[in-house]
Amino acid sequence: MSKTTWMPRLLVAAFASVLIVSASAQQAPTVRIRGTIESVDGNTLAIKTREGTDVKVRMTDNVAVFAVVKTSLSEIKDGSYIGVTGMPEPDGTQKAIAVHIFPENQRGAAEGFRPWDARANSTMTNATVAQTVKGTDGQNITVKYKDGEKKVVVPPDTPIVTFIASDKSEIKPGAKLIIFGAAKKDDGSLEANRVNVGRDGITPPM
Repeated sequence: MSKTTWMPRLLVAAFASVLIVSASAQQAPTVRIRGTIESVDGNTLAIKTREGTDVKVRMTDNVAVFAVVKTSLSEIKDGSYIGVTGMPEPDGTQKAIAVHIFPENQRGAAEGFRPWDARANSTMTNATVAQTVKGTDGQNITVKYKDGEKKVVVPPDTPIVTFIASDKSEIKPGAKLIIFGAAKKDDGSLEANRVNVGRDGITPPM
């Protein structure tokens, strides 16, 4: 093989390696944080987590702030895009322990079914409502996502919330929050580009 043949191949291989390393570096691991805001210092939040530990999270300059507000079961209609925090039942259905309704501009967010950490063995299903009918134990909802569907029972006392786009006025000491994915930086610090804050004393139930 001539020098002119193998040199370009080496350059291509080296460039591909750089791209792989760069992609890996950009995908920082994320941490889910639930807790109470203890203090706010500029863009830095001091949070007492649900587990009782103290963490600091820096909000990005363009952080998206959403208020988590109560709504009603009647707002869940055919075609709604929702997230169901559930517990698996022996018959394969999910018993909802919380439901959040996504705004229309967040349709498709994190679609699918996965393990969740609200409680031991809990699950999260983000999906579109295909059918909702009243049942003997609450509302029976069928939700569909790209890889399948789930049948969900929503008991009458299940917390139902939605997200409202807001601003940093929601972020104050004493407020409860959930950060779905704080990025863990190389130096161990945490950074969030979205913060969800319970309004009027609400603890985000998801």
